[in-house]
Amino acid sequence: MATSERVKMAAGEWYTCIDPELEALRVAARDAVFEHNSTPPGERGDIAPGLRKLLGGAGAGSRIEAPFHCAYGFNLFLGENVFLNVGCTILDTAPVRIGRRTLLGPNVQIYCAQHHKEAAGRAAGLEIAKPVTIGDNAWIGGAAVILGGVRIGDGAIVGAGAVVTKDVPANTTVVGNPARPVAGR
Repeated sequence: MATSERVKMAAGEWYTCIDPELEALRVAARDAVFEHNSTPPGERGDIAPGLRKLLGGAGAGSRIEAPFHCAYGFNLFLGENVFLNVGCTILDTAPVRIGRRTLLGPNVQIYCAQHHKEAAGRAAGLEIAKPVTIGDNAWIGGAAVILGGVRIGDGAIVGAGAVVTKDVPANTTVVGNPARPVAGR
């Protein structure tokens, strides 16, 4: 029995993103994101209704500023009082869990997909999805990039512009490319 590309993506296996079912899911996400980004703030509220319905979960008091972009939405889970500032992009091919009271600065990017290392694999649309988890009370500085498979602990700080390629322990501050711990907080 053939396994769908969506099932392979959810299982963390290699899958092809060039797939009608996945494209239909991305179209639904683009529609919800468009509604969120084009609704006047006073009418939109913290998260536009279509986007809120699409998300895997959004705790009370969570807010997503516009513009915002996500690939699928159903893999994005926000704890209570999470704040995503303007320009955040979350390519949620795998689950992205953001803990309570965590703040993402402007233009933060979270990329769960890793493309195939060989050109022929990339041409075939092969990628593998790796989850991202950010703990409670974390602060992700503006324009930081977080790659798939990374866990960021409670209370951690990621400096503006950092590229996070490895796990960040709780209550640790990281900066740079690649992100590395700094002394003191």
